[in-house]
Amino acid sequence: MAAIAVSPTFGSITPSQEQQLLETNYLDFTGANGKNFSQQYLPEIYEQEVERYGNRTLSGFLRMVGAEMPMTSDQVVWSEQNRLHVSYSDVSCTSTTNLRIAQSATVQGVISALQTIVVMEPATGEELKCIVEAVVGASGTSGNYDLTVRPYTQATLHGATVDFTGKTNLKIFVYGSEYAKGSSDLREKSITPAFTQYNNSPIIIRDKYVINGSDTAQIGWVEVATESGTSGYLWYMKAEAETRLRFEDYLEMSVIEGELKGANANAAVPKGTEGLFAAIKSRGNVVTGFAALTAQADQLGTFDNVLKNLDTQGAIEENMLFLNRDMSLDIDDMLAGVSAGAQGGTAYGLFENSEEMALNLGFTGFRRGSYDFYKTDWKYLNDASTRGGVAKPSIDGVLVPAGTSTVYDQVLGTNIRRPFLHVRYRASQTDDRRMKSWLTGSVGGAYTSSLDAMEVNFLSERCLVTQGANNFVLFNAA
Repeated sequence: MAAIAVSPTFGSITPSQEQQLLETNYLDFTGANGKNFSQQYLPEIYEQEVERYGNRTLSGFLRMVGAEMPMTSDQVVWSEQNRLHVSYSDVSCTSTTNLRIAQSATVQGVISALQTIVVMEPATGEELKCIVEAVVGASGTSGNYDLTVRPYTQATLHGATVDFTGKTNLKIFVYGSEYAKGSSDLREKSITPAFTQYNNSPIIIRDKYVINGSDTAQIGWVEVATESGTSGYLWYMKAEAETRLRFEDYLEMSVIEGELKGANANAAVPKGTEGLFAAIKSRGNVVTGFAALTAQADQLGTFDNVLKNLDTQGAIEENMLFLNRDMSLDIDDMLAGVSAGAQGGTAYGLFENSEEMALNLGFTGFRRGSYDFYKTDWKYLNDASTRGGVAKPSIDGVLVPAGTSTVYDQVLGTNIRRPFLHVRYRASQTDDRRMKSWLTGSVGGAYTSSLDAMEVNFLSERCLVTQGANNFVLFNAA
């Protein structure tokens, strides 16, 4: 019988029926004429993924500093207390006995006759203690009103010791009152405690993963380790798991970066939501250029100014610093410089005289003045796929007060305590929209349509409540 020709042929290679080292069955990695190894066999495949970016998830910030609570409405409304004492910073001296406050007419009567006030010049530190003779409307000046005052220590506001002639941006505050014997109360109305009301609206966040029916039939196994701590073998659902992880990051990123629709925005832009950064810029404190300072004295001076500003706000003792890499290192350098004593010596008072702790230079907590600070790197500001990886970042970090705030709940009708940061999500007895996921299509156990694919849908509806934003600090790069 004639030999049967085999097609296709493999050049000059003749396979051996046994494992023998013959010239005719030799393969070369770079060989020609059909002897190339890659043309004959599949390469060796590593089953395990290489985690070259480490843990890629960015969420976790709000789990550290806040909480999540359900709500049923399209809007969350809360009220925050105003200051207890009466003071104004937009005051000008218009005559020898007159001070003008640039405020709306509705506040007339807050400062009344026979109340005692301190008039201060912030630029020079000069001050006068005065008694208010009368509170009158300022003629021809809408929204302002005038105080007729008499200093205790000199005849007028234009004295030889202190002269407030033409001064603007003066500050006044009430420290008491003084009435003559047998006199009646000259106040027209009492001081009614006021509050400021804020609100925010949730946004709907969605994502989807799709795999067609044909691809689900071609199963390929990959050994994986996920950011959630699990490991093992997955096939096409590996991509679905990563879609879920990315969506969970979006849930946090959306309420941190969220922006309300502005007056000049296009009509097609949706309403938006007020995120953490926007709330601090609008109602909190912003420090610019700290990371650009190189001298330790300048860094410490700027940081001390932050403390002085906190004194004027809630003066919350414990605070958390979430920083990018540059600012975290700047804080370390600043603290390392503080630990150096006089004449080359070193004082470790802040660290219980522990040289090892002081010279670690990776400070995680410190106390300055009457405040405790706990410092940590915020991966969201360092990750190259988000705010990290740029030469000039716009945000270097954020200071978040620890603890809770007392607010008036409009729904419950009572004062309640809440974390300064917390997420509100839509939920009812019939539908919980904190984190929804469902399958559609005709593949993978879903039989809802004729689509030859499996769609994994994700949805959430939520917003962030930033209470007491005056106690937060945003560190801007420039």
